Amino acid sequence: MKDDSVMSPWEPVPDGPRHRDTLRPRAKEVIVRGVTLGLLATLLLAVLGLAGGLGIYAYYARSLPSPEELYERSLAFKSTRIYDRNGQLLFEIMDPFGGRRVVVRYGDIPQVMIQAVVATEDATFFANPGVNPIAIARALYRDLRSGEFTQGGSTITQQLVKNVYLSPDRTLERKIKEAILSAEITRRYSKGEILELYLNEVYFGNLAYGIGAAAETYFGKEVSDLTLPEAALLTGLLQAPALYDPYTRPEAALARREDVLRLMHERGYIDDAQMEEAANAPLGIVPLKMVSEAPHMVAFVREQLEQMYGTEMLYRGGLQVYTTLDLNMQHLAEEVAREKIVELRQFNATNSALVAMDPRNGDVLALLGSVDFYDDTIDGQVDVSRRLRQPGSTIKPIAYLSAMERGWTAGTMLMDVMQEFPDGANPPYRPHNYDKKEMGPISLRASLAMSRNITAVSTLYQVGMPTFLEMAQRLGIESLTRPDYGLSIVLGGGDVTLMEMTSVFGAFANGGHRVTPRTILRIEDQEGNVILKNEEPMLPQVI
Repeated sequence: MKDDSVMSPWEPVPDGPRHRDTLRPRAKEVIVRGVTLGLLATLLLAVLGLAGGLGIYAYYARSLPSPEELYERSLAFKSTRIYDRNGQLLFEIMDPFGGRRVVVRYGDIPQVMIQAVVATEDATFFANPGVNPIAIARALYRDLRSGEFTQGGSTITQQLVKNVYLSPDRTLERKIKEAILSAEITRRYSKGEILELYLNEVYFGNLAYGIGAAAETYFGKEVSDLTLPEAALLTGLLQAPALYDPYTRPEAALARREDVLRLMHERGYIDDAQMEEAANAPLGIVPLKMVSEAPHMVAFVREQLEQMYGTEMLYRGGLQVYTTLDLNMQHLAEEVAREKIVELRQFNATNSALVAMDPRNGDVLALLGSVDFYDDTIDGQVDVSRRLRQPGSTIKPIAYLSAMERGWTAGTMLMDVMQEFPDGANPPYRPHNYDKKEMGPISLRASLAMSRNITAVSTLYQVGMPTFLEMAQRLGIESLTRPDYGLSIVLGGGDVTLMEMTSVFGAFANGGHRVTPRTILRIEDQEGNVILKNEEPMLPQVI
């Protein structure tokens, strides 16, 4: 028999006061129970979601590199710069697979540059935890609708992580890794450090990596001197350096600059007047150029650096190399060489070389390996100053010096008359003076001053070849290594280098102290630490 007092909450309720009173507590009970179950389900889902998120975080975080490696991984290369002794740039050695990079510190970056980048690339940069959830959700929604992961939503920190740590693949897995690392980096580094690394890492086009190289490339100035329109132009390049290249697409570059200025205005960084003035400013870029001074000196120094530190450090280590060269003296040497070659062209002279050395310490102040580095008709890129050439009569003083060590003096009398000297199995050697004349008895001093050939050969014959070669080596000549030199060596019959002969005469000018050519004063690493000091060279007494 059915009990009318027990009713299902889903059965129709008869009308009447008694039945309405019975409904109210039961309905309330059902509602409370439903809300409770809903809350519990929501909480459970939240816990499961949190656990899943933590699991995903732990899974990917385990295989990710440490955020502490950020400084090590960033700035993968920095250009090596070679300067003259006064700090004037001679050449910048770039990574052949990279470009130019000049590292700058956060404190040197002007406020307008920081504001332009933040306004354009990541408006919430100074407040977000490394990721922007709203931007990510918006990008994810668009990706899901399009069916592929193409949307951005990346913060500045995420862009840095992508450049330094991860591949550019557009996958969900990579985006998850990117977000995790960005959060960790934000937790461990200040916003200033992150922005500094970012602005030193990003590419601005035309081989300029980092804001320091970009400021020099496009405006020929230090980053600290950038103005508002210049900062806006450089910021605009970050999105697409080739598309907004001011050299090839100036109209596009100006339009993009206006976009950046508008965003800065919307974020409250600049007012109406500043925006209008900057938008009307000219492009202001300088011509693209590559500084290349004293190319033979630069090549010589590069060889030494590669031997000292290796190729990797040379091209990517950011060395700051201060050479012994005086650029003003170098320019004077180049000018004089050009003038003299014009005068001597009637005698079929086409090339010349020059080494200017400080005899007190061996510093090479000017080095000219050819009259024109870029003239292929004279093989201008060949450094004649370090190639073996016959020295002519400039080697005669070594023979006289060898004799003076054996007791001869400047007044010792020599016979400038036709003489014959034995030459092994060959016929006797009969040297002639350049004027085909003989002067008879003549002092050593006069013989040297007038560059007489016969007396020079006679002197070498008397002191002996071993003594002559030992003196030459003592003075810095290392090229005379053949075992079959004849007496004609004193007239220039043996090959030496101009650099060696300059060292020989440096010893004459320095009281008999051997002068070794020096081309590098000091070297600093990319942090400004001196790794090769400017120390006084050893100058052994050799004569």
